Amino acid sequence: MKLLPILSSRPGRRDATDPGEVALHARNVQFDWHDTPLHWMPSEPIASHVINALNLLLPEGERMFCLAFSEALALMRDEKLHEQMLGFIGQESMHAETHNGVLEQVLTAHGIDVDAYVRQMEFLFRNTLGPRPGRDAAAELQTLVERLGVIATLEHFFAFLGDWVLNADLERFGADPRVLDLFRWHGAEEVEHRHVAHDVAQYFGIGYVRRSALMLLVFPIFLCLVGRGTKFLVRADPSLPNMRYPRLAFRVFGAMWRGALPGVPSLLWSAGSVLLPGYNPESVGSTAQAVAYLAKSPAAQALAS
Repeated sequence: MKLLPILSSRPGRRDATDPGEVALHARNVQFDWHDTPLHWMPSEPIASHVINALNLLLPEGERMFCLAFSEALALMRDEKLHEQMLGFIGQESMHAETHNGVLEQVLTAHGIDVDAYVRQMEFLFRNTLGPRPGRDAAAELQTLVERLGVIATLEHFFAFLGDWVLNADLERFGADPRVLDLFRWHGAEEVEHRHVAHDVAQYFGIGYVRRSALMLLVFPIFLCLVGRGTKFLVRADPSLPNMRYPRLAFRVFGAMWRGALPGVPSLLWSAGSVLLPGYNPESVGSTAQAVAYLAKSPAAQALAS
């Protein structure tokens, strides 16, 4: 597969002119994972695995997003939001398949058997957070609404992480430009469509109380899943010692302090911002910056050439 030369400059900062409302659409991308290092930030192997853990979570999670939104489309009477949901589904579907390619072509290529963790994610997102047919219509609708609320909560974090990776100077850790482009392309689209899941949840009656309750539930679960994924990858990595959680947490906090991962204060502030009565996802990141990056993403340009 052909890959264009990687841009050496960092993405534009958040002070660009806002382009206004953007029509959402899936962008075809092409990555060449040949010889991609397992420690894609060579000086930060633990931070590499923390972010690699998202590759374990995202494919099944985003397939669940697409399924729930597809179900909700039949009930959506707002034409504008209906159109945005279609764009959201297209983007999330592309995210799922692209990250699944990393599992198959990078982690597996380095001898890491991801099946055990992926099966757990399949159970979580297909069974626990999946549809529950066979009940009365009111019960099925409430299940769908709760799933949409969970998606809105997770999408807040994905937009936060997208904004972070667009602005973090990971090049100074020797980040592999292909992996960095993967997460910046994905992160930019998360910033671009950051309002959709929130608007859909509001349309289906997720108000302040339920939004706050879901954040208090989903935030620690999300962190635990990322932590378990990191532990899974570190244990399977023959070049690293099998660390217990306290030692691993110490290494993770060190990577945060050096800027290779989002810091604890910013994570807590991001979660806490959802609890504010006037919360609006538009405050997370910059559409202008996201669109500017997507226009020059090497993976997107690889198919255009």
